Amino acid sequence: MERKTKIAKPKTRLSSVANAIRLIKVFSDDDYEIGISDLGKRLLLPKSTVHRLASTLIDAGMLEQNAETGKYRLGLVVFELGSLVRRKMDFSSEAKPFLMALREKTGETVHLAILDHSSIVYINTLESKQAIRMTLDVGMRKPAHATAAGKVMLAFQPAEVIDRLLADGVIERTSNTIVDPEAFRQELATIRTRGYAVADEENELGVRSLAAPVRDYAGLVIAATSIAGPAQRLTKKVLTTFAPDVVSAADAISARLGYQPLRGTRLFRPN
Repeated sequence: MERKTKIAKPKTRLSSVANAIRLIKVFSDDDYEIGISDLGKRLLLPKSTVHRLASTLIDAGMLEQNAETGKYRLGLVVFELGSLVRRKMDFSSEAKPFLMALREKTGETVHLAILDHSSIVYINTLESKQAIRMTLDVGMRKPAHATAAGKVMLAFQPAEVIDRLLADGVIERTSNTIVDPEAFRQELATIRTRGYAVADEENELGVRSLAAPVRDYAGLVIAATSIAGPAQRLTKKVLTTFAPDVVSAADAISARLGYQPLRGTRLFRPN
């Protein structure tokens, strides 16, 4: 009988990366600017090593150097990354009241999803109270091209993102999945004009969904609010009647995140 030999895992820790992280974490509210000598003492590293680390971090925008004192401070990139993490952490809880109200209005399962490359990830889900309902767990992934939430987020991505998605190839999940590149681009154009997306049994037979975009303070589409349910109950006509409710919920979440549309902008355009 062949015995399996346990192979030791190779060390993947990079000392230079670890030291760069240590350097960044030295800064605080009290010590927001620190000189090279002081950094070396705190990190127990030679000044030459600290200087190389600091130069690399300056090139990446993670550190800045005070031209007058020569001391270092955290750069804007660190602030931007920190703001991104904070927004993601606060995002789901900020949206929940509006998702709950949307579930009460529509009676269907409500989702909040974000785009991750060619997939969507559900970060919040409130199940319908009806016996037959759509059920999904937080963290579950679905293909973006075949879902309403995915399509509404893709519709507002740069053209190169769509080109890359189509170049990689989209899988036909059902006979309703839009896989023709030109037809898919036209679908996204329609979504941009209309303000919401519909998935008509495109990812799973017997399930329909409708989604609207959620924007951050800068107007970028960062998520989607959607409703989903059985096609037998959510006929195309019924689903469309819920479009204003879904769009209103997405707009309310966007406003909560600081988004202010231009005066006179009408986000919902019924057919």
